Amino acid sequence: MKKLDRLLKNSISDYIVIALGAALYAASVAVFTSKNNIAPGGLTGIATMLNYLFGLPIGAMIFIMNIPLFFWARRSGGTGFVIKTMTGTALVSVLIDIFKAILPYYSGSVMLASVFGGAASGLGLGLILGRGGSTGGTDIIAVNLNRRFPHISTGRLILSFDAVVLALAAAVYGNIESALYAGITIFVSVRVIDAVTYGTSRGNGKLIFIISDEFALISREIIQKLGRGVTLLSGTGAYTGNSKRVLMCAARPNQVVKITKGVRLIDPKAFVVVTTANSIMGEGFYDSEKENKAE
Repeated sequence: MKKLDRLLKNSISDYIVIALGAALYAASVAVFTSKNNIAPGGLTGIATMLNYLFGLPIGAMIFIMNIPLFFWARRSGGTGFVIKTMTGTALVSVLIDIFKAILPYYSGSVMLASVFGGAASGLGLGLILGRGGSTGGTDIIAVNLNRRFPHISTGRLILSFDAVVLALAAAVYGNIESALYAGITIFVSVRVIDAVTYGTSRGNGKLIFIISDEFALISREIIQKLGRGVTLLSGTGAYTGNSKRVLMCAARPNQVVKITKGVRLIDPKAFVVVTTANSIMGEGFYDSEKENKAE
């Protein structure tokens, strides 16, 4: 029963964060980008252009265009991912149309609109992605490709797909400036997504130490479900003199919540220490040798 209660609390917290992220993303579209003729990439950018051309509601069009992608999300991401993705997409779709009706839009500098629109959308997307969901569209493609190629960040994958939207924006709005402002929005959004999901440096991360009698189950959970390596250390309690096994795990900042949740579900009494590692080099993190070869 206690395990079910913890699962319920974890699930509720995930959906609260997803709802907050959806609200931030929707506000970025309703307040900053749509009225300033900025197509912020992905299906949202396409929906924004359809709204400009035909007056179609942006939120409703986003959801309709995402329906086919939900099936791919189910096949490649699992039930949990697709439920969170459908939730995030539905919230974003509904909130965009609501916010457009009730919130005043920013009509000042288009440059400021593109910067703040990108920051708000990036923060919203980062929160949603960090909780194992997405807002559909190119996010679904990017998240699934990131699982296959983890060395390529989610933000950069999304950026590559958005290049097509930029070209379309220039044609639809009839000027290159709209595409350039959209490019600024996308760039800022990508940087914020990477900062939220990976931290502000490619080589940084979190170092997690876990002391528990259930070390075997916990290490299996981290390795199999998160794909992170675990090192098993030997320790001795200075006060009790008892031997202890210590798990050490280097993880991305966005994986800390998932790891600590998994630990608590297995052993609520586990002793967990999370600290910041300013530089982590090796597989799954920044590789200076590969970077030098690429240059």
